[in-house]
Amino acid sequence: MAVHPSLITLQCFIVLACISIFIPSVSASDPALTLDYYKSTCPNVFDIVRKEMECLVLSDPRNAAFVLRLHFHDCFVQGCDGSILLDDTIDLQGEKKASTNGLNSLKGFRIIDKIKNKLESECPGIVSCADLLTIAARDAVILVGGPYWDVPVGRKDSKTANPDLANQNIPTANEGLLGLISKFLYQGLSVTDMVALSGAHTIGMARCENFRARIYGDFGATSGMNPLSDSYLSELKSVCPAISGSGDNNVTAMDNVTPDLFDNSFYHTLLRGEGLLNSDQELYSSVFGIETRKLVDKYATDPAAFFSQFSDSMVKLGNITNSDSFVNGEVRKNCRFVNT
Repeated sequence: MAVHPSLITLQCFIVLACISIFIPSVSASDPALTLDYYKSTCPNVFDIVRKEMECLVLSDPRNAAFVLRLHFHDCFVQGCDGSILLDDTIDLQGEKKASTNGLNSLKGFRIIDKIKNKLESECPGIVSCADLLTIAARDAVILVGGPYWDVPVGRKDSKTANPDLANQNIPTANEGLLGLISKFLYQGLSVTDMVALSGAHTIGMARCENFRARIYGDFGATSGMNPLSDSYLSELKSVCPAISGSGDNNVTAMDNVTPDLFDNSFYHTLLRGEGLLNSDQELYSSVFGIETRKLVDKYATDPAAFFSQFSDSMVKLGNITNSDSFVNGEVRKNCRFVNT
């Protein structure tokens, strides 16, 4: 059924109005992040992180996606403060078991541990886990063919975590377009940022639990059921049975063409109607996706434009800070635990 343009405009206006009320304020007193924050205290921090990431991604290209996803999930909860890295303790409930984090399905924590150990041996008590993760995410993208961007640093690690906020703020795999827009706007990220950052799904895997509803739902409708799409859908169904609980943790690539290469192939997948996650395909197929559809077309056609916007949007993402951590935060010695 066609939706009248005025209704689309009204619903988008309502989303924007609600978000304008609830967007968290950024304190003018927050210390500015800078490129040379560690110039005198740990001048080799960028080299150390890069060399460790080179070894880790060379050993398994999937490590790039693990680290990039950790960074995204960290920044969407309390800002980029390393809260996603905290383990549960008697006194603290971490975010790792939040439903939007797949109940412990996030990976890459040992990667961060390894890099942190190296940094502590070179510059003890200097480099925050939040900065480490932000730098590592940039290097992860570069090492699988993606763009470079400068990473401002100077974040502190939070002493708290918020699993409830994780469930509230992090987009879900079956999220509709208006829900996605609202969650990105809440973080101060635009629709353009949202479409560009979604391109990170050009690398990495998705669990059956997160794409079951899509492949047994409207996948055929969006892909047009051409022979190639039909074959791909059959392959997906062989990986992910229809019955919930069966094969929930089976995985497949979100970009089935170049899964280990950071490129613009993800957007071509959406043009074919073959986005693995509903939240991804919504960018192109949603009736509300007038602006997002144009951006998908643009990035599919112009990889340089995608790389440029992705770099800019990643800087914006990394600049979402936790004001409290600047006052009450710390530099953790072990990224999994608050200092004693």
